[in-house]
Formats: sequence, structure tokens, C-alpha cells
Amino acid sequence: MHVDDRPGDRLSQCHGTMIPVGLTFKKEGNEKVGELMLIHVCEKCGKISINRLAGDDDVEKIQEIFEDSLGLDEGLKRKIAEANIYVAEEKDKEEVRTQLVGKD
Repeated sequence: MHVDDRPGDRLSQCHGTMIPVGLTFKKEGNEKVGELMLIHVCEKCGKISINRLAGDDDVEKIQEIFEDSLGLDEGLKRKIAEANIYVAEEKDKEEVRTQLVGKD
């Protein structure tokens, strides 16, 4: 649910449903540091946010979100990029898999 205007503030009055649309990697400055994060878009107002994965998140569902995001609408991809968020791509598939299920 869309409850934050800024991360953790609980000040949003929108309360729309946040839909997971893709994966990204945590960044420090302009450097990718690796931790997987979910990209969400509010279906009511369109706000884009990122959230850390939780230990009890469904790995299969996260992999499905990643696979679905490979065909993400170009307009939404552009909007996410304008928010300075990188959407994980096909070239990131091995890194995503490794973070979700470990190395073979």
C-alpha cells in the first residue's frame, strides 16, 4: 500500500496499491552494490518506489516479477529511468538468480 511520501515517513494520503514491476540493485552514489530490491508503482497515483527484499519473500514470485519486467512497457521503463532507478535486464539474469537461490 502507498503509505510513504518519503521512505518510512507514513505521510502519504494516497493509500493506493503498490504493484511490483521489476527488480533493481541497491546503489551507493552511482555505484551498484548488489543487493536486490523490488521496484513498485502505485496503481492509483503512479508513484515509483523501491524496497528491500524480505527473507520470507517468495523466491519464485520474485523470479516471475523479474521475467515479466523483461517485457516492461517502454513508457514505464522511461518513467522508472527518470526516477534514477535501473531496471534489471536480461544481462543481470545470472546475478538475480545467484542472489535469490545462491550459486550452484
